[in-house]
Parts: sequence; structure tokens; C-alpha cells
Amino acid sequence: MSVPFPDPASDDGTEARLLAEASPGDNAPALSVSQLSAAIKRTVEDGFARVRVRGELSGAKRAASGHFYAALKDDNALIDMVMWKGQAGRLAFRPEDGIEVIATGKLTTYPGRSKYQLVVDTLEVAGEGALMLLFEKLKARLGAEGLFDRERKQPLPYLPQVIGVVTSPTGAVIRDILHRLADRCPTRVIVWPVLVQGEGAAAQVANAVRGFDAIAPGGPVLRPDLVIVARGGGSIEDLWAFNEEVVVRAIADCRIPTISAVGHETDVTLADYVADVRAPTPTAAAEMAVPVRAELQAQLATWQGRMIGAANRQQALAGERLAALARHLPKREALYAPQRQRLDDNGDRLDRAQRHRLSVVAERLATRSGALRPALLERRWDRDRAKLEGLGRLLGSLDPRALLSRGYAMVRDVDGAIVTTAAKARAAGHLRLQFADGEVPAEVADGDAPAAARPARKAPSAAPGATGRGQGELF
Repeated sequence: MSVPFPDPASDDGTEARLLAEASPGDNAPALSVSQLSAAIKRTVEDGFARVRVRGELSGAKRAASGHFYAALKDDNALIDMVMWKGQAGRLAFRPEDGIEVIATGKLTTYPGRSKYQLVVDTLEVAGEGALMLLFEKLKARLGAEGLFDRERKQPLPYLPQVIGVVTSPTGAVIRDILHRLADRCPTRVIVWPVLVQGEGAAAQVANAVRGFDAIAPGGPVLRPDLVIVARGGGSIEDLWAFNEEVVVRAIADCRIPTISAVGHETDVTLADYVADVRAPTPTAAAEMAVPVRAELQAQLATWQGRMIGAANRQQALAGERLAALARHLPKREALYAPQRQRLDDNGDRLDRAQRHRLSVVAERLATRSGALRPALLERRWDRDRAKLEGLGRLLGSLDPRALLSRGYAMVRDVDGAIVTTAAKARAAGHLRLQFADGEVPAEVADGDAPAAARPARKAPSAAPGATGRGQGELF
């Protein structure tokens, strides 16, 4: 099917032109797209430099850069919004779809897509109704993760030695807690000061809870046995820091048992749901934390009395039972009689056995002693004495001092060593000659000269009765 080109004549009778030509009297040149977009941007920003818009969040998302993007809508219209990283990081709540908010900022355009958007400086929940809706949505989401389950709850210690308190250091809350603890049972308290409302309060509370949990046992700072997160009463907006997800998760991760004491009895926060125990007031939290010392002492006294009474009753009952059993026992004489008789029998048997043993030994001794005759002992004695005398004579003949009395001498050097050769005597030079009646010093003449260079000395004549051996052969 062919489609004919339209008639080049326009509806008003003018002929269509191919090339653009300036009309007579027209002094406005054609604008570029960028110029027109810039003009629209200036007009919009000048006209809507500061606006407050109420609407419901839709498509809320936080980019990796930290910027927050969403759309504000009502029943008939929708407008995009953006919140830059710096402002988005200071939000007092987590924006979610369906929450009605009031956004404050300026209107601008985004030429790249021919659209306009709201650049938001502050974002607030539009009234308590919207805030409660945000509360319920956050409660449902965290509850689905199991953060509020009863199985996660830890029992409170009966008598904590150290209690950590997360609260404002200047408010009435900490004074009430300390006063009530002092009345009931004085306990060591560590206060972690935080803001309890306003910008940055949620982060400070979460950091305090995690800080207490990070204290190592046995370190320089005492680790609490119990943590109390406390704040006085106020509106839902005043208490909102304790509904923040960062606070809820910090309490859920805390390994130390926690008590939430936020607001009055009618005030409920998500911290109450996630804590191990919820106290209606900070004062009630102090009462839950420790027992009354006076009552504890009275209870201990009662238990002590009951324990002593039970022990006495048990002792009396045991005595009665022992007496009853003792009446059924046999008499002592009846128990000892068989043993005494057995002892007498064994004594008689032992006496007879000893007599028999002695008779056997006496008979054996008599038999052995018959073979021992005095003549044999005397011959053995003479033989051993003669042998001993011979050994004595041999020992005397080998004594060097006996030779000294027959004219021999023992030659020693100055150190007392015996000199046995002529070479050693010449090398020593100074000698000591020991005779039977004492020592005489001697000096070897020409001790360093060879033997051939020295004049020969007359050999001493042999003593009467001496053999042909020299002195060197004897020693």
C-alpha cells in the first residue's frame, strides 16, 4: 500500500519551505537544545529555589556512591528527588517505600533526560502517623530476621559485680539508677555517656553497647556483667534514636545481658523488643539488676538455719538408728570367744613347732661337730703359720732399707725422684744420697761433659758378702 506525500501547502495557505529563512521583522535567532535547557533550568531554580513538598516515598534506593534517590508521589502526580551523600548520611531514619515524608530543597532540571527533580536538603517523616508506619515496617523487617525471638534472650545475672549504663551523664536517669542501686545493693557502675536524642544519638548509643561488649575479661577496664540502656520519657520523635536499626543490631549482637529502660511504661521502642529484658522505667531497671541486700541477707540467714536444723535432725535420726541396730548386735564376749580360742590353739601349735625345730637343729649340729678333731685343726694352724713366716722373710729381703744397712745408698735428685742411671745422674747435677742413717747431698762434677772426657774413677770395692750385681740392678 502506497502512502502519498502530503500537500506541500499548509493549512493557512502558505507554502512549506525546505530551507529555514528568517521571517520579516523576526529578530530572535533559533535556540540550541542546550541553550533552551539552560534557560528552563534557570527559570525553574529561580522560581522554586526553596520548597517543602509532602508526599509518599516510592522507589527509594541508596546508590553505591552514598547518594539517595527516590520519588515523591500522591494520588495524582509524581516528582523525582535526589539527596546527596552528605545530607543522606545525616538522616535520622532509614527512608523506605510507603513512608509519608516532607522534603525540603530546591527544584531543578536534569537536561540530560529533559526532566525536573527535587534536590533535597532535609527529609522528615510527615507526622506521628507516618513515623508509626515506619516503626511498624522496621519492626516487621527486623522481626523476620529473628532479632526479637525469645530463644535469643539471655538470663540476667543474679548478682552482677559490674553494671554498664548507656545514657546521658547529666540527666535525671543516671541519678535515679545510681540512687536505687545504692539503696538495694551497692554495685560498681561504669557509665558510657551518650546523646539520647537528636542527630548522632543512635550512632553513639550503638557504639557504647558495642564498646562494652568489646571489653576483654581480666583487662585494665572491668567488663560489665550487665548493660542497661536507659533514657527518660518523651515523644516518639524524642525516642526515635532507640528505634534506629543500628541500635537494634548492636543490642542484638551484644554478648552481655541487656536491659532496655527507654521512656516511661507506655513508651515502646525497638530496643525494648531486642533487649533481653524490658524495664518500664530506668528506676525499675535498677531494681531488676540487683536484689535487695537486706532481703538477701535475711534469706541467707533463713537458709543457714534450715541447713543447721536439717543437719541436727539428720544426726539425731542417725543416732536413733544406730542405737536400734546396736541392740541387735551380739554381745562382745560372744564375738571374742571364738577368736580367743583360735589364738590359744595357734599358740600351742607354735610352741610345739619351735621345740621340734630346735631338736632337729641340735641333732644336725651334733652330727657335724663329730667330724671336727683337735689334731686336724692344729696341723692346719701350723701350716698356715709357717707360710706366713716365709712371706714375712721374703718381704724383709725385698725391703730397700735393709740393703742400705749393708753399705748401699739410694740416689735421688733434688725433686726426690730416684736416679737409676749414670746419664740421669749427670743430667741432674745435684743429687741426694740416702744411707741407712740419713741423707748426704752430692754434686756431679762436669755434669754436662761427655763420659770419655772425664777422668776415670776408681770403682768402690764390693762390700763383704755382696753379690756381683750393681746398684742399678737392685733398683
